[in-house]
Amino acid sequence: MKLINQNMQKLVATIRRLRAKDGCPWDKKQTTESLSKYLQEEVNELIVAIQKDDMINICEECGDLLYLIIMISEISKTNKNFTFSDVIECIEQKLVRRHPHVFAGRPYKNEEDLARQWQQIKAEEKRNKSV
Repeated sequence: MKLINQNMQKLVATIRRLRAKDGCPWDKKQTTESLSKYLQEEVNELIVAIQKDDMINICEECGDLLYLIIMISEISKTNKNFTFSDVIECIEQKLVRRHPHVFAGRPYKNEEDLARQWQQIKAEEKRNKSV
């Protein structure tokens, strides 16, 4: 876990350097909107790599997606909306919330029951967001 944390900190620092005053002009001018087209491209490239079972390219495309996620998070941090840490916390909480059979000991009968529970949790989340 320590190595993952160090590598993640190094990656975030690299992206911050790219966006710094003396960084890369392309990276500095990006917005969440301008990056959205690259998200689609990278997802498509990842899907192709998965379909080809090309582990080298799967790894690379996952990295490209992670770069874009951190870039969007850094832009959002600059705009005082959210941080990469917020993104991590949000997904961790969602995973725990949507897997009560793992984290809260909630029983389920079969995969169909599990899928039904998943949909109920998602519907409840949606209701709570609209309140």
